[in-house]
This record gives sequence, C-alpha cells and structure tokens, in this order.
Amino acid sequence: MQIAPAASGIGIWMRVPLDGTACPWHRERMAIEVRPATVFDDVATVVGPRRPDASVCWCLTYRIGSKENVALRGPDRGKKVAELMKHGPLGVLAYDGNDVVGWAAVARRADTSFARNRKIPRVDDLDVWSVWCIRVRPGHRRKGISHPLLAGAVEFARAQGAPAIEGYPVDNRGQRVDLTMAYVGTRALFEKAGFHKAADTSSVIAGFPRVLMRLDLR
Repeated sequence: MQIAPAASGIGIWMRVPLDGTACPWHRERMAIEVRPATVFDDVATVVGPRRPDASVCWCLTYRIGSKENVALRGPDRGKKVAELMKHGPLGVLAYDGNDVVGWAAVARRADTSFARNRKIPRVDDLDVWSVWCIRVRPGHRRKGISHPLLAGAVEFARAQGAPAIEGYPVDNRGQRVDLTMAYVGTRALFEKAGFHKAADTSSVIAGFPRVLMRLDLR
C-alpha cells in the first residue's frame, strides 16, 4: 500500500494493489486508487440517480437534518451535494484506472445527524469522525474494493486531525446482507481494518443489530 499527497492538495490518495498475496480477500490482479471526493460528476456516478429527476439518497440522509432531507426532491438533492462540496470533500472515491468504482462517506460526527442519534450512543467526548456509507458500483462488487475504501476513509479522517473514527456496521455473523442495506458495512469488514467494538447500539438494519466500531488515530 502506498499513500501520497493528492494532486489537488486536499487530503490523501492511496494506491492499493489487490492481488492474492497482498490482499487475500481478492484473487484478481488490479490496483485501486482512493482519493478525496473532489469531482462532483464522479460522486454523482456512484451515489446519484440514473435519471436526473429521481429522488435517490445522494448520501444526504445522515449528512443534513431530517426536515431538509425530506424536503429536497429530484435534482435539488444533487444541487445540495454540489453546494456542500464547495466546502471540501464529503468522503473518498475509489478508482480502477479511469473508472470511479466506489464511494465512502466520512465526516466529523458532530457535523452529521449521528450527533443527535439516540440509537447510536456516544462512547466519550472525543471529537470523533464517522464513516457510515461504503458503496461499490454494480459490476465492480465482490472484488474487495470496500477494503481500500474504508482504509481511504480512515486516512482521510487522520489527515484532517481526527483523534478517532467510528463506523456503525451490522453484526451479521457471516450471514448475507441485503444489498440495499449493505452500505453500512459489516463488523468483519471493520475488524479487518483495525477497528474494535466499542459499544452496542439499539439500531437494526435488515434484521441485524448494528454495533459501534472504533479506531483510535492518536
């Protein structure tokens, strides 16, 4: 794994070789670059709709207040993402060559609705960051791309001075998770990235309990 400054000067990028030796979860030989999400069109490719007028999540559900999230419809959701991106990357993107193949949302927990979420507890008073959405594009799944995406989110938070980073995956214990709900990740994914279970939560997705996973960055 190689980590170097991004060409844009914001955050980091990571070039991660995926082969059977370096990354045992993937047998094919390829390389994934993870960069701060600075290109709106690439963000739109991964989390935007196929039709511009469709009201998809755009990964705004936990990013903004619930009242605004419900009110924003169709193209206005994409416009909101473009507006937020003017203040900096909203996460990281994974690239296979010139193709954008994945996305991970990461931000200070205090700047998300997790700051007020009653189902997911606060472990302590640290100004932690959260990574809550890991999405790989259809046609690129089952290649281990979620692993470098999570690693890239961690490094992005570290570069911003985060003392720790949290995730809220499902504890599915090896059982299959519905793809529509798999964006939160699994406990095993986070454990492979060095996270440990810090707390239980009362949140449930796709019938599985979510756990609070924490990685100290100090």
